[in-house]
Amino acid sequence: MKKQKLLALFLALITAAAVLHPESVNAASSSEIRNQINALKKEKEEIQDKIADVQAQYQENADEIADIIAKKSVIDQQIQLLYTQIENITDQIAAYNILIADKQDELDNAEARYLQLNEENQIRIRTMEEDGGVSYWEVIFKANSFSDLLDRLNMVEEIAAADNRHLQELSDAANRVEASQVELNEEKQEMEVVKQELDDSQRELDEKRAEADGLIQELLSKADDLEALEAECLAQEAAFSEEIAAKELQYTAAKQAEWEAYMATYVPPTTAATTPSTASSGTSSSAGTSSGTTTGGITWLVPCSYTSITSPFGYRESPTAGASTYHQGVDLDTGTGWPVYATRAGIATTAYSSSAGNYVIVDHQDGYKSVYMHLSGFSVSSGTIVSAGQQIGLTGATGIATGDHLHFGISYNGVYVNPCLYVNL
Repeated sequence: MKKQKLLALFLALITAAAVLHPESVNAASSSEIRNQINALKKEKEEIQDKIADVQAQYQENADEIADIIAKKSVIDQQIQLLYTQIENITDQIAAYNILIADKQDELDNAEARYLQLNEENQIRIRTMEEDGGVSYWEVIFKANSFSDLLDRLNMVEEIAAADNRHLQELSDAANRVEASQVELNEEKQEMEVVKQELDDSQRELDEKRAEADGLIQELLSKADDLEALEAECLAQEAAFSEEIAAKELQYTAAKQAEWEAYMATYVPPTTAATTPSTASSGTSSSAGTSSGTTTGGITWLVPCSYTSITSPFGYRESPTAGASTYHQGVDLDTGTGWPVYATRAGIATTAYSSSAGNYVIVDHQDGYKSVYMHLSGFSVSSGTIVSAGQQIGLTGATGIATGDHLHFGISYNGVYVNPCLYVNL
């Protein structure tokens, strides 16, 4: 169900992207295509954030599985130990049963012997007793003499005493056997209580193990869902990347068409002309005019009003920490917020860096680019087509700078050249 919802969302996003960013060439402007690209990049970033979140969830889920497996391993060890203890207790209980049975046999034998001797003694007593007393008539009449009579009487008493001692010994033995039997039964009952406690612990651990198994299965199922979700998000990311690449091609084509259309109507200035804005008084050069060196029919305008060149092109001593020792431009000393103009027509790119501060690069589409650094602000945005002499920003001291100035540079096919060879500074 989750996968179906995600697929539906993916299709909806693609459909929306197709509606917002049609692939058909309906004369969309480069700025419109750039907006479409930015929207696609934002959607792609959202998908990437979602992928990162899913991956984090997957890792968390994997950690939880590992933790539960470790706990389950401990439970399994405890259960195995309980099995051993229960087997030991069961063997002890079985041994007690044997001992108790043996004691019962001893007790039964002692009781039987006691009964047998007691019956024999009773028979002798009955022959010697009459009305509860001892009859001496037979002894007297059979005696040969008085001494024989005494001997006979002593013999009768000794026999009776011996019988009584023997009976008492049998009774005592039977009592000892019975006491041992009682003690063994008590110990057996204690063992059965221990076994019951171990059985209860085993049942509890079995329940915990079953619970852990269920949770592991649930987490494994969740891991499968997260893997599927990640795969679908990666598919969305790839789809957005493909669409962005296609839009970039459209953007490049639109830029080229716009530039060609612009250049078809562009008329280079042939006479000096002042710019829409003028700099502060006291400057040594007029900004935004056609004054400069004309090379191959191309005129380079002065980028701003300035009082002096404070750092020329080439090797120099670094003016401050972090500044270069090979200067790839010229520094024009200015006040704060003086207008900066494009030295030639082209396409502007705006950016910021820690060393250059706010800066603008104008691509003149013929291998040349002009660079304007340390601006306090921009008057154009990236992708703007600018005319020669059009204001593009204001001077400042952003980035690594010792004061307000304009770093002005020119590059040809990626290699910086001395601006003074092109502009009359």
